[in-house]
Amino acid sequence: MGGQLELDELVEHFTLLPDEVALLRNKSGATRLGFAVLLKYFTRAGRFPSGRSAVADEAVEFVARQVGVPAADLGFYDWSGRQIKAHRAEIRQVLGFRECGVADAEKLTDWLVAQVAESERRPETVREVLLERCRSERIEPPARGRCDRMVASALHRAEEALFTRVAGRFPDDVAARVRALIADTTTDVSTDPDVGEAGELSLLALIKADPGNVSLESMLTEIDKLLAVRAVALPTGLFGDVAPKVITRWRGQAAVESPSHLRAHPNPAKTLCLLAALLHAREREITDTLVDLLIATVHRINARAERRVTQDLINAFRRVTGKENILFAIADAALGAPDDTVREVVFPAVAGGEQTLRELVHEYKTKGPVYQRTVKTTLRASYTNHYRRGLIRLLEVLEFRSGNTAHRPVIDALGLIRRYATAGNLSYYPVGEDVPAHPGLGGDWAPLVGRADTRGRDRVVRMTYEVATFQALRERLRCKEIWVAGADRWRDPDQDLPADFAHHRIEHYRELRKPLDPGAFVDEVRGQMRAELDALDAALPGLGWVQITERAAGAIKLSPLDAVAEPTGLRRLKAEVLRRWGAVPLVDMLKEAVLRTGCLREVTTLAGRSALSADVLAERLVLAIYGYGTNTGLRAVAAGVHTHTEEELRYVRRRYLTPEAARQIGVQIANATFAVRATPVWGAGSTAVASDSTHVAAFDQNILTQWHSRYGGRGVLIYWHVERDSMAIHSQLISCTASEVAAMVEGAIRHGTTMDVAGNYVDSHGQSEIGFGITRLLGFDLLP
Repeated sequence: MGGQLELDELVEHFTLLPDEVALLRNKSGATRLGFAVLLKYFTRAGRFPSGRSAVADEAVEFVARQVGVPAADLGFYDWSGRQIKAHRAEIRQVLGFRECGVADAEKLTDWLVAQVAESERRPETVREVLLERCRSERIEPPARGRCDRMVASALHRAEEALFTRVAGRFPDDVAARVRALIADTTTDVSTDPDVGEAGELSLLALIKADPGNVSLESMLTEIDKLLAVRAVALPTGLFGDVAPKVITRWRGQAAVESPSHLRAHPNPAKTLCLLAALLHAREREITDTLVDLLIATVHRINARAERRVTQDLINAFRRVTGKENILFAIADAALGAPDDTVREVVFPAVAGGEQTLRELVHEYKTKGPVYQRTVKTTLRASYTNHYRRGLIRLLEVLEFRSGNTAHRPVIDALGLIRRYATAGNLSYYPVGEDVPAHPGLGGDWAPLVGRADTRGRDRVVRMTYEVATFQALRERLRCKEIWVAGADRWRDPDQDLPADFAHHRIEHYRELRKPLDPGAFVDEVRGQMRAELDALDAALPGLGWVQITERAAGAIKLSPLDAVAEPTGLRRLKAEVLRRWGAVPLVDMLKEAVLRTGCLREVTTLAGRSALSADVLAERLVLAIYGYGTNTGLRAVAAGVHTHTEEELRYVRRRYLTPEAARQIGVQIANATFAVRATPVWGAGSTAVASDSTHVAAFDQNILTQWHSRYGGRGVLIYWHVERDSMAIHSQLISCTASEVAAMVEGAIRHGTTMDVAGNYVDSHGQSEIGFGITRLLGFDLLP
């Protein structure tokens, strides 16, 4: 309420109505203005302001003009005496509100437990819902401290009820297997989950571990993890009525707590549920990792085969020039002496003789279909001798499905491969075996997959068939034409929509402002395209800075814009800023951002409760953010002039600084920046962003690390959405081969800030026909 208000907001919420003006008849001066401000603030917010600072200056001036009292007189209003208490009582009576009594507080807390706190675990969000409930029930919200206690009580009671309900679904044998993960041992001496408990290189340590780089060893290790999780055999539907964000929170808490901490929980049901949530989430995460490894491994096999064949051939490759002249000389010599031998007639007719003809034949073979067949043959050898063991094991633990019958042959082919996986040195599939034919067997694979045996019968070569099938599987997995049961990111694409989408279809389309009839939408888009193309055609003759060429790529050329002149006084302004403040350390900027925005209020512990004071926690979080954000590292930051040790910083980083917390911190800083900008200085608020990726080097021991062909190094990509005045509203981690179109859409609709994105500027990597279609449906423009 203390932020800057626009004129339409002032008119809507702070205009005094005739019956409200009548309440001011026996009041004057500061009392009259104070009562009017209290009345309008309460009608808008459903609660009274805590003091003068809670009311925007624009609102005070707007109300002051209506009541005929100078706005400065509000400084004489008593915000804590008997008079304001009488005013509050009068406003409650007029508006039909009552104070929150003990019975009301208990009723509100019970409602939060039953309706809100089981699915929403963030205290600030629960508090907002509580205030809305108070308003609908015509109850004046209690003081901030009492509200916080009610919210904390509701969250605790709801979580305890969830623990009891979920724990009651465990069979005794399953509960015993779950508790065995944290069984006490004589070597239980470490409390650092990053290191793992000594002697525990146990199932729990294995389950918590992150995947390594793309390799056969990583694949086999992840398969062992998945089998270990499945061996616990959690009941189906264990978390059927638990919100995904609650499961995520439980999984995070179980991941950061050591076994000794998990055993120390006074409620055994809590320990059981935390570990089950970890197993449930890790099963989906490991399944996703295995799919990623399958895709990356099949790509690596093909890439290495191409490099090996190319390297072998490039040394012998020489480009033969004058092919037309050679052909003419050969034809002329052959026609002149058709009865003589080739060596006597043809070889002497060509410059270089026999060697030139050999090089000509070699060039054709290296550039033509023979090259591709050589690559496929080398690929098969690499697959058979090394990678096959891991890929076959993947077929044993992953279940591939498809909702499209056109891709059923690939899944049937995987079943055939699984049946003959242990068939020893069998070269061909048996005669009479039904071998599914799928599109991946065509092209260059065709002459390698099918071959005549010693008896002249057409047979299917087993190893080549397996390689071609895995190649086809990779292509269909990447576009989710085939999906994996039990996965999260690689799940059934039909599950990407909300479960109640069909039921609320009309509301969703109304929110997007799109017609229910697809034909009407298509006709509208076609009409606009025709109108815009006609306008461009009519305007082109007068646009000297636009050139249209006949080239398919880059057919439209724009002349470069003239450089904008440097604003007058900019250099003097920079010099004055430098003279007055000098070089401000980055950590001080971070500290000021934290103090001015209160962004650390969004950070809560994964463990539920914290013994750290707010000031100590804030200092450690600032140091941890600075250490990671500048790539300085926590060890170097811990050596600074302060009282916090490296172990304390790592503790805070594990339990508080999660990706979701970092995202919320960024959102709060962006929102505060938008709110504080003065329109006369910064101009009207921006509604467009520019998005692009930045390559960041990363260690090989990470499944996301990939070689980037354009940047020439190994790492990952960070995809940014930045608004006009350089404020980043969203960032996300993507792999080097990920679609920037998908990342562009994700950031534009899920940035979480108060900015309304109406346009997104991207380069060619963020554009596609599908991208233009999706952004059209979502209501923002995709711009070059």
